[in-house]
Amino acid sequence: MHHIQQLAANILLRVESGTNLTEALAEAQRKAPELTPSERGALQDLAYGSLRHLARLRFYLRQLVAKPLPEPVLERVLIVAFYQLQHTRAAEYAVVNEAVTLASRLAKGNFKGLVNGVLRNFLRQRAALERAAEKDIEASFNHPLWWIKGLQRAYPDAWQAVLDADNGHPPMTLRVNRRHGDAATYLERLRAAGLDGEALDGGSIRLARPVNVRDLPGFADGEVSVQDWGAQQAAHWLDLRAGQRVLDACAAPGGKTGHILESADVEVTALDIDEQRLQRVADNLERIGATARLHAADAGQPDGWWDGRPFDRILADVPCSASGVVRRHPDIKWLRRPGDFAALGVQQAAMADALWPLLASGGKMLYATCSIFPEENQQQLDSFLNRHADAACLRQEQLLPCERHDGFYYALLEKR
Repeated sequence: MHHIQQLAANILLRVESGTNLTEALAEAQRKAPELTPSERGALQDLAYGSLRHLARLRFYLRQLVAKPLPEPVLERVLIVAFYQLQHTRAAEYAVVNEAVTLASRLAKGNFKGLVNGVLRNFLRQRAALERAAEKDIEASFNHPLWWIKGLQRAYPDAWQAVLDADNGHPPMTLRVNRRHGDAATYLERLRAAGLDGEALDGGSIRLARPVNVRDLPGFADGEVSVQDWGAQQAAHWLDLRAGQRVLDACAAPGGKTGHILESADVEVTALDIDEQRLQRVADNLERIGATARLHAADAGQPDGWWDGRPFDRILADVPCSASGVVRRHPDIKWLRRPGDFAALGVQQAAMADALWPLLASGGKMLYATCSIFPEENQQQLDSFLNRHADAACLRQEQLLPCERHDGFYYALLEKR
């Protein structure tokens, strides 16, 4: 089991040096093919959980070990062990023993006694440490201070609820393929299979608890897909009609593309700059029995792929900070930097400007992000409208993460 602890500590190190969690976890699992399914599940829980609670776990570490240890992985072993002791059912003695065994193999075993002492002190002083953490804003809310302050400015009444949602577990929400049936009928099939959920509006079902997709009736036949309710709003907002030409400008992994094709008999061109990610779009469309023109291309450089025929609808799901989906990807809050928004803003504006000429007169473009920061959303909309006299905003909405959905922003623009 200490093997898992070390793998989790290595994942933390990789993430803190800039690798995203999905990649770091996949890499760790590739290097340890001997892991059983339950060990793989445990490793995922330790990696995700430690990052979800990282600020508080780091706070405990600095209270108990004033100066950084010379072997960085030892600090991460302690952080993972704190997470296990506080958030899992693992036996306390087993967690401590595993960490001590690991310490004996690292840094020539010089810190074996220190690791043992720190973890025993943590168990003895836990209540006092928790009280102290509550008084530290980063440790209390498990987000970087600059992020917390940004949310306080943007949402003076809702910032705390957003942070609480970020620190929770995401719902598993389904999109029922309307070409196969409706939510009420599918809910009955779920219950017959021993699963439960509740119907949300627009053909969505939120499951009572997450399950493996293999256990979902009709999943392999494309009768249902996994997609957050917030992401499902894109196809509804696009106001699709049969026969329209639709561009999905940043399509991977293909959830919104699939939903568009399920919603109306439209002709879709789907782009993604990354060929491997585009393959995921192809796989998703194949599962639901839908087809689109797929191009591995840069949406911001239409000369390379556009045939000159205008589109009736454009989904501009632009690159963003992904700050609205932190509970699904807890590494995001630690990988982002305050300076990222300026660079992202330039990219977002350039892509929206490049796509606008491709839209037919009277057509609609949906600007979309999975961000909750106004710099990527409202401010981008305002400056876009200033640059384009022929653009009118029909409606916009900022969805903040909550128990029902993740954080998303939508602005529907019409070409006048």
